[in-house]
Amino acid sequence: MEQVIPLIRARGHQLDLPLQTEPLVVCGDAKRLIQVFANLLNNAAKYTPPGGRLWVEMAAREGRIHVAVNDNGIGMSEDLIASAFDLFAQAERAADRAQGGLGIGLAVVKRLVELHGGVIGASSGGLGKGSCFTLILPMAPAGADLEPHAPFPASASPASPLRILVVDDNIDAAEMLSTRIAAEGHEVCTEHSSVAALRKAMDAPADVYLLDIGLPEIDGFALARRLRANPSTANAVLIAVTGYGRDEDRAATKAAGFDFHFVKPVDGSDLAALLAEIAASRRASAKATSLR
Repeated sequence: MEQVIPLIRARGHQLDLPLQTEPLVVCGDAKRLIQVFANLLNNAAKYTPPGGRLWVEMAAREGRIHVAVNDNGIGMSEDLIASAFDLFAQAERAADRAQGGLGIGLAVVKRLVELHGGVIGASSGGLGKGSCFTLILPMAPAGADLEPHAPFPASASPASPLRILVVDDNIDAAEMLSTRIAAEGHEVCTEHSSVAALRKAMDAPADVYLLDIGLPEIDGFALARRLRANPSTANAVLIAVTGYGRDEDRAATKAAGFDFHFVKPVDGSDLAALLAEIAASRRASAKATSLR
């Protein structure tokens, strides 16, 4: 709620929260669960006209927690409901075209909910009749150890984690990609502009840069050339992330200095395998240098 309250107040929404007398406990990653609920509340506020109403319902049934985030906003068509959790879903929500569709925030939410053993769904009475997002999470078993622990990584951490910078002006896209990379145990930062990325690269050079091509101000091609021209980043691995995968597109990224070319949406397993190879190569190179 702390993350979303400023937007709710700015839009003059009424917010109703459930009255829960006893805590309902789940086992999970607190940071990621905050991300899930903040995203759902943010969407509800964003797609509800000023002065609207948001309300959250919660109940425990058969060992599961049911949470519904409701709004009386612009609603969704059946087609949009069907694709709401798809990666890069960009369907138009009539009264709020400027928001650019749902982006991939809900794809992040769906994946995180599933990683917690839960499910999520969407419903709406139709355009202008509000929306409801309902997620179900398994409750912690009675007597479970409720002490906080370090989060479990999605996979074994690499022996030599890479320093990685993701650059994409689409905040949801950058977040999704960074989440995947962090789950592999690498150190990842994100920037949403080329200028900020260059500044970051000078202050703290990374091992790998994943660059969106369609960046404002300085596009991905020019950004790659600047990174190659700078001694501190000249030997970094540059990975192009773009919506185009034709031969001429790959030739263009290669000419700009990129080492690899990924087409959106990026296949998480392919990227993980590539990063593992890069880490192994750098580890072997460092070992060979130390033996000289």
